[in-house]
Amino acid sequence: MRFFDLASYNFKAILRHRFRTFMMLIAMSIGVIAVNLLTGLGEGARLYVLGEFSFLGKNTLIMLPGKKETTGGMPPITGESPRDITLADVEALSHVPGVARIAPLIAGSAEVSFGSRHREAVTMGTNANFFAIRKLSVKQGKALPDIPNHQAEAVCVLGNKIRQELFGSQQALGQWVRAGNRRFRVIGILEERGQTVGMDMSDIMLIPIASAQMLFNQEGLFRVFVDIKALSALEPTKNRLIRTMKERHEGEEDITIITQDAVLSSFNDIIQTMTFAVGGIGAISLLVAGILIMNVMLITVSQRTSEIGLLKALGASSATIRVIFLSEAALIALAGGLLGLVISESLIWLASALYPNIPFTTPWWAKVSSLSVAAGTAAIFSWLPAQRAANLAPVDALTTKRGS
Repeated sequence: MRFFDLASYNFKAILRHRFRTFMMLIAMSIGVIAVNLLTGLGEGARLYVLGEFSFLGKNTLIMLPGKKETTGGMPPITGESPRDITLADVEALSHVPGVARIAPLIAGSAEVSFGSRHREAVTMGTNANFFAIRKLSVKQGKALPDIPNHQAEAVCVLGNKIRQELFGSQQALGQWVRAGNRRFRVIGILEERGQTVGMDMSDIMLIPIASAQMLFNQEGLFRVFVDIKALSALEPTKNRLIRTMKERHEGEEDITIITQDAVLSSFNDIIQTMTFAVGGIGAISLLVAGILIMNVMLITVSQRTSEIGLLKALGASSATIRVIFLSEAALIALAGGLLGLVISESLIWLASALYPNIPFTTPWWAKVSSLSVAAGTAAIFSWLPAQRAANLAPVDALTTKRGS
């Protein structure tokens, strides 16, 4: 049977059994929707997280107090450190060959107030280099002054959200705010950046590192950000930083240095595994759809025995009968898959419109795989009904009552 004759024959058969066709279309489309929608949401989450952590350059190292044994991922942020990282250590590290800039960091929470307005805010002590390393820009005023790390100064830079809540429509620059038991003069307002993973940069207050040590009564540093002059010198400079800290800490390697690539790789692997898992869960619905197709096609064979007998009497071979039923199931599966693909893409588009900050997108491999699995599932599960139809003898098929 020629291809166009086969397609025409199947199309007419599908139209004659509209309800059966509709049920199989729905089953297949639901399976494809599940696979594409779940993988699209997972891929959007992965791209969002990777984008949020890309605020650091590839040539930036992050030093943490305490030796954490890792396998390339991000080490835990908790744990006891044998020795704190101090400002004296930072000063020594700044002279290590290959280091372009270095920014110590102390983070804590303090009640910030202006007049009768007050609220809790994340307060971070750092220096002027932090703005360049974290790619922060100031839309009003200026950044923290470029002063020695051990020098305290009563100045601060506010995020836009905390500025609005404390000052409203009033001018914030030059005003004095109270944080804990200390006062700070507002010298700058950060450019709006929105949410980042684990931190809202519009809801923080930045003060000099020495001022933060006095505010929180804390000498040890929370993190140290180190910018390397050249990406090619990353590993050698990292090793020199470790050696310097070992010399200063009595030969003990009690710090951990990680790179942005390690952080991104860890998150990427975790979320990608979750995406594959939920995509696999969605693919189970395609298996259920395949079982439905098998059951429906078995019923169809019993209903079309006279038709099969007539085809065989006219000279159609068993292989032709088998191809007719397999191609009919594959045609319905592909149509249902394309319908599911259109619906899932529409839902992804709607999610992107509702949450524009998250890049929801279904990867091409998920689209191709869902359609391939839909067609393959239909072919596999329709094989038994097709084989049953092909094995019918012409005389038996013509004399068998319809539906028996």
